[in-house]
Amino acid sequence: MSQATGKTILEVKDLRTYFYTRDGVVRSVDGVSFSVSEGETLAIVGESGCGKSVTSLSLLRLIPSPPGKFVSGTVLYHGKDLLKLSEDEMRDIRGDKISMIFQEPMTSLNPVITVGRQIGEVLELHRHCNKEEAHDRILELLKLVNIPEPERRMNEYPHQLSGGMRQRIMIAMALACDPEILIADEPTTALDVTIQAQILNLMRELRDRTRAAIILITHDLGVVAEMAQRVVVMYAGRKVEEASVYDLFTKPMHPYTLGLLNSMPRLDDTSSKRLVEIPGMVPSMRTEIVGCAFAPRCPEVSERCLLESPALKDYGNEHSVACWNPVAVSMDIT
Repeated sequence: MSQATGKTILEVKDLRTYFYTRDGVVRSVDGVSFSVSEGETLAIVGESGCGKSVTSLSLLRLIPSPPGKFVSGTVLYHGKDLLKLSEDEMRDIRGDKISMIFQEPMTSLNPVITVGRQIGEVLELHRHCNKEEAHDRILELLKLVNIPEPERRMNEYPHQLSGGMRQRIMIAMALACDPEILIADEPTTALDVTIQAQILNLMRELRDRTRAAIILITHDLGVVAEMAQRVVVMYAGRKVEEASVYDLFTKPMHPYTLGLLNSMPRLDDTSSKRLVEIPGMVPSMRTEIVGCAFAPRCPEVSERCLLESPALKDYGNEHSVACWNPVAVSMDIT
């Protein structure tokens, strides 16, 4: 898939989001940097607990404080640091310029308000629509996300809709104001394969139509291969690799990335051998990690890995890796 050629609209630099708990400081996001361009889909991948969702929530300052705190870093949207804006200024951006599709539509939607009303609130807040204008726009959005019988569905409550339809409602709410950036946190989790494909097709069509940038948070590398232009791989709150989707799948350099790829089943593999699993567990982020966070699980570990944390190194073609012993493999994705 080709690289996006649009201008950079979001730039995250050295973002650190910590949670101060009774059990210690949880370093959920520990020095993450990336950028997003117009019309581009950037995927952020990694195991559960690696900091993907906290990163996405940090961009919109949706981290509860306390216990959460932005320790350092900047989130530049068109050159404006979102971490320094007032709450009123952020409220103007959330749902308007930058929208988010949350991970669990059933818990994200208000169970006692109709779905049409919930979409309408976004329009009234950001577009100051009257009831008639909001009604017409709600119908337009429901048709856009392929909700059948939109006139009837807009008056129903979340529990009356299927999981796939609730996810479509979330997408309709996120797109109500034609945002420049759409953050999708596990948008296809808990959906069956057919509905997953429909949701991904819908997001791709909307991206192509509106030139919106998408930040896709997922652990599903199949979704990454289908949707993204660039990929950021996170582990234990840190970015360990960034590359184009093609380079990541054909020439992974971090042992963790290679482990993720090798743990995926392949349709063209007719052998009966077991999938390769990554041994061990993600380390606790309640204690400061000395050296490389992946070292206890890494087959390429050396003494230096245990003592020094590797910095990201650019290996050309915008492929950067944080590893003292990067692997050099070529993987067949045909």
